[in-house]
Amino acid sequence: MLEAVAALGTLGSLFFYLLAALGMASFLRDRRRTLDQLSLSQPPLPESELPPVSILKPLKGVDPEIWESFCSHCEQNYPEFELIFGVSDRDDPAVEVVRKLQEKYGHLRIELIVCERRLGTNIKVSNLAQMLPAARHELLLVNDSDIRVPLDYLRQVFRPLADPSVGLVTCLYRGVDAGTLGSRLEALSISTDFVPGVLSARLLERGLHFGLGSTLAFRRQDLAAIGGFEPLLDYLADDYELGRRIAATGKRIELSPAAVSTFLPPYTLRQFFQHQLRWSRTIRAARRWGYGGLLFTFGLPWALLTLICARGAPWAWVLLAMTSLARLAVAYGAAEVVLNDCECNDRAFLRNSLLLPLRDLIAPFIWAASILGNRIHWRGDDFNLKNGRLTRVKTTLAEPTTAKRAASPDWKK
Repeated sequence: MLEAVAALGTLGSLFFYLLAALGMASFLRDRRRTLDQLSLSQPPLPESELPPVSILKPLKGVDPEIWESFCSHCEQNYPEFELIFGVSDRDDPAVEVVRKLQEKYGHLRIELIVCERRLGTNIKVSNLAQMLPAARHELLLVNDSDIRVPLDYLRQVFRPLADPSVGLVTCLYRGVDAGTLGSRLEALSISTDFVPGVLSARLLERGLHFGLGSTLAFRRQDLAAIGGFEPLLDYLADDYELGRRIAATGKRIELSPAAVSTFLPPYTLRQFFQHQLRWSRTIRAARRWGYGGLLFTFGLPWALLTLICARGAPWAWVLLAMTSLARLAVAYGAAEVVLNDCECNDRAFLRNSLLLPLRDLIAPFIWAASILGNRIHWRGDDFNLKNGRLTRVKTTLAEPTTAKRAASPDWKK
């Protein structure tokens, strides 16, 4: 019986790899069609007709490569935009970085908002709600503080919003590791698991119905239609909820051809496990059917279990070889074709590919551990996570200083 279950799990994984490959092919085809249409259509709008944009960036501590990431937003090939940063603590070390940014890019409107009120459990959303009144423009963009973007980022991201049926635009992203084993495993997870998962969901559900924190571009009126940021104040996956709620109004969610980079902290193995556990429990709370479907993404563990149960039968070896090749092909396609085609790849997959079996063997244990509780560790505190909502369960007697929290990889995001 166990042999049959393992074999079915392996076949299910092969089906997922096929679905992921089709999803990647669909995205690349749609991206190419979009670029071809643009090249054959009328010339792009004059600079004076491009709508102005407000970029909202909530901050918490100093992320890796934060200066370069901020500068990539300031150097956009776009006529008019403003940057609004928000912190909940006026002593946050990110404040100094913003001050330097204001000095270097004096020609831009760069504003820093100190968000002193705590409106909900999710401090990021609390800050966004307090930053919004400072935004001058109808078009809004929210992304994480560790995101670095290409020069034409704003042009590519906001182009789909010219269609009134589009309510939100989001982006794929890759992780840039910090060299530690945990950081390299995290980067692999993003490029070879997260990206195929998003694109297979896009294919299976005939479009996206959620947003990604790497980029959330939308109109102020569409945000107002879902009640603003306030309904998201207690949700952990605020990016997912924002996209889901805008999609529920009948608007489409588009995946931009642009892709961005996120710079990862030097995770230890323990920190990698904690981050993955929180992510897995977040998926369980937000997308239960998707969480169950993760069972069919563990191709290599299923194939190895099949081989053991079949006592090394030739057919089991063939199944293991097929699964290994399919897994490697999907991983390569996501990291080296999809993201590379988006001009956002430094060939990190080739350096980290030998860690792929280790990453795959760890994944089922993280998935199983995520079933055993609802508690997550986030931003220095412990929370219970139920139906996507956060409830604080522990407050330390002596909270660490902002500088100490900023040095902790768990403090980001």
